[in-house]
Amino acid sequence: MTRWRTWLRPRAPSDRPAPSVGEDTRVYAIGDIHGRADLLDILLDMVGQDDAVRQPLAPHIVFLGDFINRGPSSRQVIERAMALIATGGDIRCLKGNHEEVFVLAARGDVRAIPIFRRMEGAATLISYGLDEADYRRMDDDDIASWMLTSIPRAHVDFIDGMGDFTIIGDYLFVHAGIRPRKPIEEQDGADLRWIRQEFLAHRGAHPWMVVHGHTISEDVDEQPNRIGIDTGAYHSGRLTAIGLEASRRWFLQTS
Repeated sequence: MTRWRTWLRPRAPSDRPAPSVGEDTRVYAIGDIHGRADLLDILLDMVGQDDAVRQPLAPHIVFLGDFINRGPSSRQVIERAMALIATGGDIRCLKGNHEEVFVLAARGDVRAIPIFRRMEGAATLISYGLDEADYRRMDDDDIASWMLTSIPRAHVDFIDGMGDFTIIGDYLFVHAGIRPRKPIEEQDGADLRWIRQEFLAHRGAHPWMVVHGHTISEDVDEQPNRIGIDTGAYHSGRLTAIGLEASRRWFLQTS
C-alpha cells in the first residue's frame, strides 16, 4: 500500500481528548468529485478564500478519491490535481475504488471493463475524447484497446500512484474507511477503497478520527468516530471540504 504519514499520535480511546491535527497545521480534505471540475474549481476558490482570512499557515490539501466517472469532466479533474501538485504545495491524492478499476481497465485488463461500465465510466472516456456513439457500439475488448492507446500514460501512472491513506495528527484520511480493530499496517488496500457497512456500523473508537468519502450522505455525516464528506457532488451539486486546525473543524460546501 502507498502511504503518507505526517506524524502519528494514536491514543487509547479512554484518554483521548478532542482530535487535533496539531497547533501549527491546517488541513482541507475534499470529498468525492466524480468528474465535476466545475464544482472543484468553485470549492478550491472557497478553500483559498477561507485560508486567506486565517492565521498564516501553509495548508495541506487531501483529496479523498473518486476523482473520476459519472460527471462530465474527469480528465479535467485529473489535470487540476496534477497541476496543483506541480505548484509544490502539500497536496495528497488518495485512490478511490473508481480509480482502482480505471487503472486496471486503462492498463488493458478486459475483465475490469464490465465493472468500469457499471461505474459510469463512459463519462470518463468521453472526457478523454471518445465519441459517445462509438462507445455504445464498442465491446469490452474494443474499450480496453481504446483506453490502452488513448488515455495518456502520465494520467494512468499518476492515478495508480495515489495513496491508500494519510495520517495527520489524530486524523486518518481514507477513501472508504477502515476495517475496525485491525492495525493500520495490516489493513487491506481493497478495504480502504471499498469497505462500507462494517466500517459505517462500527460504534467503537478507532485509534484516529477517520475522515472518509465513498458513502453518499445528504450532508456531512459527523459521528463520534468518523466524518463522512461524500455529499454526492455529481448529482447534488454539493462538493464538500472539511477544514481542520488544531482541534477545530469546519466545513465548506458548494451549492
